[in-house]
Amino acid sequence: MKRLLPAAAGTLLLLAAQPAHAAPDTVRPDDRRLAYEGHWSRSAEAAVTVNSGSRLRFRFTGDTVHALFDVTSVTLPAQVYVSVDGGPKQRYDVDRADLPITAKGPGPHTAVLSVKDVFSRVNRWVPPLQTGATLTGLKGRIVPQKPLPRREFAFYGDSVTQGVNALCGDNSDSDCADGTAAYPTLVADALHARLTQVGFGRQGVILTGNGGVPNARDAYGWNHAGSAASSDRKADVIVVNQGSNDAAYGAEEFRAAYRAYLTQIRAAAPHARILALRPLNGTHGTDVSAVVAELADPRTEFVDTTGWVTAEDLNDTVHPSTAGHRKVADRLITLLSEGVPAP
Repeated sequence: MKRLLPAAAGTLLLLAAQPAHAAPDTVRPDDRRLAYEGHWSRSAEAAVTVNSGSRLRFRFTGDTVHALFDVTSVTLPAQVYVSVDGGPKQRYDVDRADLPITAKGPGPHTAVLSVKDVFSRVNRWVPPLQTGATLTGLKGRIVPQKPLPRREFAFYGDSVTQGVNALCGDNSDSDCADGTAAYPTLVADALHARLTQVGFGRQGVILTGNGGVPNARDAYGWNHAGSAASSDRKADVIVVNQGSNDAAYGAEEFRAAYRAYLTQIRAAAPHARILALRPLNGTHGTDVSAVVAELADPRTEFVDTTGWVTAEDLNDTVHPSTAGHRKVADRLITLLSEGVPAP
């Protein structure tokens, strides 16, 4: 697999992850000083995410902190970015049990670990997982941090939402994918909101996703198999971008499934503003519009994305480039700049 690791990364040692109680400066993954965004299963033993775009923020003092991972079942590592004190992002494959994160000066420092991509074509749903990020702790001097933004945005979709092929057109591994360059991250960051980004390649409201992932209705509300996700009850905005992968299903079958999906989301998030996007390639666009009209929910809106991206904005026939994601994000930022609480 191709890797574009920083030069320093090649010198990192592969060390066995130690249990959370191994040392007084080892912080368990469920420590309240750690701020997670997205779908993570969390316990004293591990915090696990299978979603590109998920994030972890923390503060530390000193010049080094170690992120500890369980990689025993991993066959195709997730890729992550690490940024310290707002500096440039360094890319790593999560193929090691100990990832040192360095900084200059005594601090305190703020670190952000963002999941660039979790490859969709190996098992990322039923444990033991072949990919994903399984954090078992942080070793270092972790200190409290400032609160995250109050606003909460959630995005649910397929490989477009995941950020597949955002960087280039080769879908054979994770190198061309980047969830942090996809429109959900761009929108949430621009509007100062906490982010939940859930995109699964091949998935539809009827069609199951790659990597053992169920269809959107059956996956909703779960981090992965056996792990219930945090509720969307406090979400301010939920953006749904589904339908592209359900082209093989007729209008009647799709409408019934899509209606059930939106109803499911509304029940979980009674106060959210829900944007139901016409898939960027137009698949089932008229059906999405019809379902929203039938529901007659004043807080659920159909968003016509016709013309938002063109062939020049794609890295293949389906997936937007970074420029294409920027165009989609700008449209959504304009829509969402009205009707959401102030940060």
